[in-house]
Order: sequence, then structure tokens, then C-alpha cells
Amino acid sequence: MGESAHAPFPPRGPPLGPPPGPPRGPRRDRLDQERPGTYLWLAALFVTTVALHRMSPEFEEDVLRQSSTNIHELSTDPVRVLVVSAFWIGGGAWAPYAVLYTVFHAPAEHWLGTTRWLAVVALAHIGATLISEGVLSWAIHHGHAPQSAVNTLDVGVSYALVGVVAVLTYRVPKPWHLPYLGAVLIFFGTPLIAGRSFTDVGHFTAVLIGLACYPLTLDRRTGSGVRTPS
Repeated sequence: MGESAHAPFPPRGPPLGPPPGPPRGPRRDRLDQERPGTYLWLAALFVTTVALHRMSPEFEEDVLRQSSTNIHELSTDPVRVLVVSAFWIGGGAWAPYAVLYTVFHAPAEHWLGTTRWLAVVALAHIGATLISEGVLSWAIHHGHAPQSAVNTLDVGVSYALVGVVAVLTYRVPKPWHLPYLGAVLIFFGTPLIAGRSFTDVGHFTAVLIGLACYPLTLDRRTGSGVRTPS
């Protein structure tokens, strides 16, 4: 029997499987490659660091204390201090953070995209702050820390940085991701065991939050695999 001369029937219904995602477009690719969030944040930190160096010691302490995510400030104006505290560097040394942001934040933002990178940053910064201050509040209540600790100076960007360091575990090629993860756990776990300060609690909490951000590393279109910029 020869082939039919009629045109083939059109397919019934839409094709199986999820539709392809929208093209990223050159503008989005360019933004990811430029890491705008990392270096805008770093520039803001440079400005505030210069401002700190121009203040008197008394005024500097007053500014940092009002921007601190300690128990007192969190209980009076939590949203303000959680945002503002991420734009000051404790100790006033900007150059080391420029290196750390380039080594960790910039690759993470390039890999995840600015929106997902910001989500990791916010979750680590806010989550580690609230948990560590909660532990400190418990310690004060049970007599393990002085009452004056409610006004402890606590500013900086380290919790966000540690969260990003942790989430980069999923970016490190196998099998090197396991030694990398082990080094991160030892580096931030040892001070927690030895010192057990609220800052040590915050740093280790940020590690756990960063590792818990694994779903943010997945490709939205497939639900599996690590998302990489096209």
C-alpha cells in the first residue's frame, strides 16, 4: 500500500512536558556577569567605612550602637537595624572585605543570579542574627550572661558572607565539594565548641542556613541540577 496523499493530522493538544523558559536575554546575562549587587554593596561599605574614620570615637560608637542588631535595638526597631547593620563593618577595615566579596559573593551572584543570591544573603543575615540574639537572650535570662549584654555592639556583614560561603558548596565540582564542606564546618564549628559566644552561634547558624538554601541552586525549569548562567 502506498503512502496517503492527504496531509498528516495536526497533533491533538499541546506537546507533552513543560514549556521552555523565556530566553534570558542579553541584558540579564550582562547583569549576572557584572555582579551588580556584590559591588554596589561593597561600594556602600566603602562609603560608610570612610565615614566612620572621620567620626570621633564617641560619635562612632553611638552610630554603631544605634545600628546594632542587639537585643535592645531588635526589640524596638527590628526592621531598621536588620537593614542598616548590613552596611557597617565592625572594626573599620574595608580592604579584607573587598577580597572576600570578590572571592565568595561575586562568584555566587554570577552563578545564582542577583535575585537568588540576595535571597541567600538575606536569609543568612536575618536568620543567624535572630537565632544568635535569641540564644543570648536565653543566656541572660538564665544567668549565663550579664544583663548589659542586651546592648552588645553587633554590626557587620559576616553572617551573610558565611551563608554564601556555605551555599557555594553546591558549586564546587565533585568530589571536591566534600573537602570544601568539611573545611567550612571545621572553620566555623571549632570556635563554637571552644568559645560558644553568641557570634560563634551566629556564624555556625549562617553555615546551616546557607546549606539549607540548596533549593535556590536548582534550575527552575527542570527542578534538578545546578543552575548556571547561560
